[in-house]
Amino acid sequence: MPIRPEFWGIPHEWNPALWSYSMMFLAALILLVRVYLHARWWWQVGRPERRWDQLPLRMWRLIRYAIVQTKVLDQRYPGVMHVAIAWSFFVFFIGTTLAAVNSHLFEVLQLLGNTTAREHPETFVFLKGDVYLVFKLILDLAVVMFLIGAALVGYRRFVQKPARLTLDNRFVFTFVMLVVIVVGGLIVESLRLAVEKPAWAWWMPAGWLVAQLWLVTGASNETLVTWHLGFWLVHLGTVVLTLVTLPVGTLVHVLTSPLNIFFSKLDRPMGQLAPMAQTQEGKPIYASTLRGLTWKQLLDGDACTECGRCQDACPAFAAGTPLSPKQVIVSIREALKRDGAVLVRGNGATPLLVGETIQDAVVWSCTTCGACVRECPVLIEHIDTIVDLRRYLVSEGKLDAQLQDALAKLGRYGNSFGKSERLRAQWAQTLQPKLKDARKEPVEYLWFVGDYAAYSPSVVDLTRQTAQVFQRAGLDVGILYEAERNAGNDVRRIGEEGLFEVLVEKNVAALSKATFQTIVTTDPHTYNTLKNEYPRMTNEQMTNDKLQRTPVLHYAELLDTLITSGKLKFSKKLNYTVTYHDPCYLGRYNGVYDAPRRVIEATGCKLVEMPRHRDRAFCCGAGGGRIWMEEGAVKERPSEARIREAAALEGVTVFVTACPKDVTMFRDAVKTTGNESRLVVKDLIELVNEAL
Repeated sequence: MPIRPEFWGIPHEWNPALWSYSMMFLAALILLVRVYLHARWWWQVGRPERRWDQLPLRMWRLIRYAIVQTKVLDQRYPGVMHVAIAWSFFVFFIGTTLAAVNSHLFEVLQLLGNTTAREHPETFVFLKGDVYLVFKLILDLAVVMFLIGAALVGYRRFVQKPARLTLDNRFVFTFVMLVVIVVGGLIVESLRLAVEKPAWAWWMPAGWLVAQLWLVTGASNETLVTWHLGFWLVHLGTVVLTLVTLPVGTLVHVLTSPLNIFFSKLDRPMGQLAPMAQTQEGKPIYASTLRGLTWKQLLDGDACTECGRCQDACPAFAAGTPLSPKQVIVSIREALKRDGAVLVRGNGATPLLVGETIQDAVVWSCTTCGACVRECPVLIEHIDTIVDLRRYLVSEGKLDAQLQDALAKLGRYGNSFGKSERLRAQWAQTLQPKLKDARKEPVEYLWFVGDYAAYSPSVVDLTRQTAQVFQRAGLDVGILYEAERNAGNDVRRIGEEGLFEVLVEKNVAALSKATFQTIVTTDPHTYNTLKNEYPRMTNEQMTNDKLQRTPVLHYAELLDTLITSGKLKFSKKLNYTVTYHDPCYLGRYNGVYDAPRRVIEATGCKLVEMPRHRDRAFCCGAGGGRIWMEEGAVKERPSEARIREAAALEGVTVFVTACPKDVTMFRDAVKTTGNESRLVVKDLIELVNEAL
């Protein structure tokens, strides 16, 4: 084994190392400059946002999502395809770096005057003997792994051609460059093996097999050496060209995506929106142009890989609305490329972000279900951006008449039905014993009922059943009666921040007058905003974040606890075959998956999971205020798609959900899809009440 195996292959009369290092250094410098010239727009155009906290956790997420790529692997075919290419290049980068250090470390130390390096250079060569053989084997296997990944890419992109993917000339150029780099490296190494014929050539099986092709040609060693130099120059040139063009090609995501993952949201749960941005004078900042977005939201655009996973999971896109979460993010990227320089110089008018770059209908189509955020492998935060765009539209009065009417009712009456607050507890008049008024006497559980559960004629019977189950379990429970207002979850996601604050203020005032230990609600939307967005509280007064937050439970969690503790015992088994729909704001937003399933199984029902369930459950279409908006032209409502999915399950006769809005949406969908004789939509409390 030589003291210094040349990392570029066969030694030539001139010094290829000098050429390679010079070219690579220049290419890397051009790469960094070009990336900086674009990246500076993030903070020069975008608003400030604190994303430098919790560095250890951010580093862990970088390893988990950018290097190990766990979210990429959520989907098998594209996951294996991408990981094969990405991990092989991780190996190539580390291997090339180690080989360069191995070849030149002692030279550097000699220049620095190290006596040992001058007298015993072999001391500083670490890639030798068996270590060198294993090193070469790993690099060779990485080549094979890349070729497998490239073959999968070629088939997917040029044969399958999924509609969700973006296929343009930039991608084709990048793909060809990567293939030429790796195949070129393989050819260079195979020519070296063909010339030197080392005894250890089998440690590089791919390179050795290709070397046999050169030997079959009968070419002389001189010819093979010439070919080696030619292919090595092509290999080096391709690497240089790829680096230089990387900032304007699809491969730029190898830089921007890890950055986006590193700076992803840590300080607040998924169900908590960022507050309305304000100037130092307290005036609201609207996302009318790119300057209304934060630097992180601009980075989202440049980090998007255009894989289309968000689009595939989006219920609004599936329904045929104009919304594609991918296109929203890509539009922001394109707007930054187009307007970034003008905004920085401040010497020209820039197009509006909403209404010109992104159409109003696109923004209003979102159900805020969170599926896009869950699917994104680089942790883009689509919903925060869409809500910021909605805030601007609301400020300009650009919303449909039906939504304007709902907001007007919410502002005047505190509910979207436009009914008097005195009627809020009308459903409870027939209950015996009467539900306690939590404002007048202490209770253990404060039941925040919510609008649909209190006012909707199709749901109030379920609300009464819930109260009866609570009473049979012996719970000390009370309500706020007419003092309760809409919790504001969907109001905030519409973009009406001012009305949300008014609703919070009134609810907080009512809660402050009540004495209780735990809040419970049947509405996942209410559950989310009380749990994640309301100020922290004690039983006596609203306080700051340093104090323990009052527990907020969804009734499925409470029922699960009551069953487990033995306070709720069933007298019969139902023996239904059912399926369960995970409400977005209960499951994906707050991770409550097991409690409702345990309750279902406790009633004696057999649970058959939907094809899309738990964190991948499909939305009913009501969220984000969509239940208050004009429907418009759609191919198929999300609720109808969901019912068809359930109806296809063998033996399932009951469709179970745990949300008042879901009950409304799905019972209507059962009728419109013609499945009334096939499926019955039931709320979780109906199963519990029947089993009692």
